[in-house]
Amino acid sequence: MAKNSTKTQFECSACGRMTAKWVGKCLECGEWNTVEEKLVRKGAGAGSGRASSLAPSVPIGSGLGRGMSAARPSNSPVLGEDSLAPIELTEIPVDATSHMASGLDELDRVLGGGFVAGSTTLLAGDPGIGKSTLLLQAAAAIAETGRKVLYATGEEALEQIRIRASRLGVKGKGVFMAGSGDVLDIADHVAQIQPAVVIVDSIQTATHPDLDSPAGTVSQIRECAAFLSAIARASHTALVLSGHVTKDGNIAGPRVLEHQVDAVLQMTGESNGMLRMLHGIKNRFGPTDEIGVFEMREEGLAGISDPSHVFIQQRAKAVSGSAIALVIEGTRSLAVEVQALATPSSLASPRRVANGVEMSRVHLITAVLAKHMRLPVSNHDLVISVTGGLDIKEPAADLAIALAIASSMMDRPVNETVAVAGEIGLSGELRSIPRADRRVLEAGRLGFESCMIPDAAGDAVNGGSVKVIRPTNIAEAVRFALQASDEASGKGSVTEVRSSM
Repeated sequence: MAKNSTKTQFECSACGRMTAKWVGKCLECGEWNTVEEKLVRKGAGAGSGRASSLAPSVPIGSGLGRGMSAARPSNSPVLGEDSLAPIELTEIPVDATSHMASGLDELDRVLGGGFVAGSTTLLAGDPGIGKSTLLLQAAAAIAETGRKVLYATGEEALEQIRIRASRLGVKGKGVFMAGSGDVLDIADHVAQIQPAVVIVDSIQTATHPDLDSPAGTVSQIRECAAFLSAIARASHTALVLSGHVTKDGNIAGPRVLEHQVDAVLQMTGESNGMLRMLHGIKNRFGPTDEIGVFEMREEGLAGISDPSHVFIQQRAKAVSGSAIALVIEGTRSLAVEVQALATPSSLASPRRVANGVEMSRVHLITAVLAKHMRLPVSNHDLVISVTGGLDIKEPAADLAIALAIASSMMDRPVNETVAVAGEIGLSGELRSIPRADRRVLEAGRLGFESCMIPDAAGDAVNGGSVKVIRPTNIAEAVRFALQASDEASGKGSVTEVRSSM
């Protein structure tokens, strides 16, 4: 057998790119002074150092995690060259992709129905945001259905998790705890317990003994994720990895980590607030635009089935600078409050602050208001915020942002019985938006008397008892929203008001 050899390589700590010599700037990610020298042990048949070079080659269920050189029976489900044999598309079974409910409705909504056997899911979020709490609750809910769950942690002592479980009211029967981040130990536990779900908290603390680098480095994260994913596929087990995020909000570790997994979920929210949002960033087995809303309580995270009421329940009445936006998140129609504060500025360049909306959209809207409404936004500081901590990416929120800004600058409140949705073009026109009928129905369900949507949204919109207001440009929308006439706030059957201004 050939002896192991050691060679020197240079690896970027930001993206994981390997180079043969040191460079000051990484050619892959463009970061400076991130290339570090690494000593790599490599045998004659170890391969080229790719992420799959440490994948196991033993039968799942043999009880071997560290004895990787054991022979495997020909009829065992293994990883290796046999699994790479081509197979006709019609011969691939589709029942293997059935979803396994986690027991948490909001989590299942984002996952598209639940976890998929053999898949790998990455849950990322800020420290203290509630990732471990969510995973522990999901593990307990899955175990209550009779399935086994393996929970491996390299961050916390098992006693700490037991205390948290007692606080959450989690019984823990069927949940097996492992206080190790060694992936070979985890592989042994999987072979022994044969769980339906494996949770690793967190991937940044996982280590492979064949690598010299410490836990949390790019090479460790990449190789451990590939190793565990291979174990999950071979054992037909759903794998869930918990991950950290950087100060910029990006998932910590190499960028390739997001490509290695099948689903990426990110939990956001204020650590000192009550609401937590779970966003689906990537999902090979479900939608990628769904959002789950949770409330942090003493007994843990509780799913909110009707988040619209939570987002708008504390809205102040008859106050300028506030408008209700109707947005679409996945299969949900949500009503959120958009607030704006405009104050005269003594600075040469007035400040612009945006929370929950993209700053580029704010610049576009303020430019349109200055051009077509003659509002003096160029000498005012503007602060835009979406209540509840929700991040709005949809252009249909443009109209609510514009009305909130105009309301604050004119010091006139937006009609509190009106909810709005519309995209603003550079010429001041209101452009069509998708699924307008669903937004109108959501406005009626929440008790709004009128709904403002663009005139270009189509002719057939059934809003029940909601009055549908249909301006064609931003000037008409401002006149409609800031007026207090009976036409804008009266009740009745479905009515479409078209401006004659």
